[in-house]
Amino acid sequence: MTVTIRYLGHAGFQIKTEDESIYIDLYRAKKYVERVSDVSEKATIILATHGHNDHCHPESIVSVQAEDSIIIAPEDCGEKVKGDFRPITIGDEIEIRGVKIRAVPAYNISKFRSPGNPYHPKDYGVGYVITIGGKTIYHAGDTDVIPEMESLGPIDVAMIPVGDTYTMDNKEGAEAASTIKPKTVIPMHTWDKGTEDFKKALEETTEISIQEMVEGDEITL
Repeated sequence: MTVTIRYLGHAGFQIKTEDESIYIDLYRAKKYVERVSDVSEKATIILATHGHNDHCHPESIVSVQAEDSIIIAPEDCGEKVKGDFRPITIGDEIEIRGVKIRAVPAYNISKFRSPGNPYHPKDYGVGYVITIGGKTIYHAGDTDVIPEMESLGPIDVAMIPVGDTYTMDNKEGAEAASTIKPKTVIPMHTWDKGTEDFKKALEETTEISIQEMVEGDEITL
């Protein structure tokens, strides 16, 4: 089965097979609307990693939502959306039409609003390990390098945030990728800061394929 991953800007992706159209953290901010020509294909499954507006964006969700779309996200995102919402917490695994979706930890250990107040506390948001079409895809959500990354299991494609301030920076993202050891890694949530240090660190120390993407780019697995 062919699996296609399309980058939709910021932390947003579409994962598509012949039967499924899955959106993750679709965020239709004005600049991404201008740069991505078509994000209108209706969703079978919509995932959000946490309730922040650039990850659980109600207007974006409505733009791809069909009557039978299933929305999966932590409970606080459910307060912002309508339709078939199914809450998920860390450790949960849901299977829908053969697609396996596992919620894994995502949290900050070194990025704080104020002392002792992380932007993403433990147990607030999740990452996702998605098994579809014989491929396993990891979307890290908003997170730092955390010990739980060591036990994700084999990963074909990892989507890693490297924008700093709220998540890992480039060097930390490279550390995360080296820990996870995916076949391919896609840097995301960059805030347009560039990824040269991320690429350099991985190219010098690993054989992981680095797939840089701009909004609208696709890869096929």
